Amino acid sequence: MEKASKSNYWNYNPKLKSFATSNRKNMTKAEACLWKYLLSGRKLMGYRFNRQRPAGNYIADFLCKELMLIIEVDGITHQFEEVNLKDQNRQKDLQAMGFTIIRFDDDEVLHEMANVERTLMHYIEIYKSGK
Repeated sequence: MEKASKSNYWNYNPKLKSFATSNRKNMTKAEACLWKYLLSGRKLMGYRFNRQRPAGNYIADFLCKELMLIIEVDGITHQFEEVNLKDQNRQKDLQAMGFTIIRFDDDEVLHEMANVERTLMHYIEIYKSGK
């Protein structure tokens, strides 16, 4: 798996564009809340996030190129063993590209947004201090 970088447009996969567009139009309630209240319009410490962004053979729920960060929001289906195994493989592939993946479940996003925000701000502070 090729490392994601500016030169390869962070492993953008144009074959997934129409599927990603469809996903953007049909976000889950938790994804829509995270986008509206925390990630859109550079609300999170001035960083730009993309929704449903193709990366390699996957579509990331939210991706920040500058931070090399992918945020995934997992619904109830992610608790099933088969889906969980796919998530683990997907995470390994995305990490091999150089991304850090932070996962939240729907309930965290819908009921503990302040904790979600603190977690992401903590990651950003650590990332900035390591640059």
